[in-house]
Amino acid sequence: MQPQPAIFEEHAIRRVYDEASETWWFSVVDIVQVLTQQADYQTARKYWNKLKERLGKEGSQLVTNCHQLKMIAEDGKQRLTDVATAETLLRLVQSVPSPKAEPIKLWLAKVGYERMQEMADPALSLERARETWQKHGRSEKWIQQRMNGQETRNKLTDYWREHEIKKGEEYAILTNIIHQEWADVDVKAHKAMKGLKTQNLRDHMSEAELIFTALAELSTRQIAESVAATGMNENEAAAKTGGGIARKARLDLEGKTGRKVVTAENYLPPSKKKLAKK
Repeated sequence: MQPQPAIFEEHAIRRVYDEASETWWFSVVDIVQVLTQQADYQTARKYWNKLKERLGKEGSQLVTNCHQLKMIAEDGKQRLTDVATAETLLRLVQSVPSPKAEPIKLWLAKVGYERMQEMADPALSLERARETWQKHGRSEKWIQQRMNGQETRNKLTDYWREHEIKKGEEYAILTNIIHQEWADVDVKAHKAMKGLKTQNLRDHMSEAELIFTALAELSTRQIAESVAATGMNENEAAAKTGGGIARKARLDLEGKTGRKVVTAENYLPPSKKKLAKK
């Protein structure tokens, strides 16, 4: 199974793709959070638990069709999460009164078709991402930096995969180490600073934050390659050193400009900015 979050109106919907069955499995709670328009993930989870209990008592096949898979939670750990296919979710949407029902139905219906296109031509996924960022008002300069940063990230995770690092929790641990080292704040705290919940942190970074993230991950990979780092212990050491290199550069820039690189600025729409401040 391959983890690959999708974006629906600034919300990151966790999902995994099962190559064997050619099926997307989506986090049910993430979909419910969008439908109920809850800013708090735990509130959405409680809503889903009550809805699941009611549907179960009614003998609904929807609950039976839901499964559990491990997905990255807010704390960066792999946790069992209720998941369902797009087909099941399309039926589930009918059980949740919401103005988002129709938009998310259309979004779910597109997923299977888009996956088939992207498997035939991977460049399409990048073009779709570019179009999404353009619709949300990102500048061409920001978009290019975001895409360059993603390429740097992919090369790092490719290295990890080939050197005994497990996808999921171990990726998250190493990513957090790198982030803490360069930014002096971990991923969770950085998201909280920006008022983000399920949104992708990198999609709300400034150009400077993207550049220093990429520098930290590039440095980490090249250091790991220079010593052929294998396994968690050796790659943790490379992550700390790589992040430290970017930290020195960040402090030097801040000293020259008098401005902080890591900030609370984000690209949330006005309504979500107000919720984030509460």
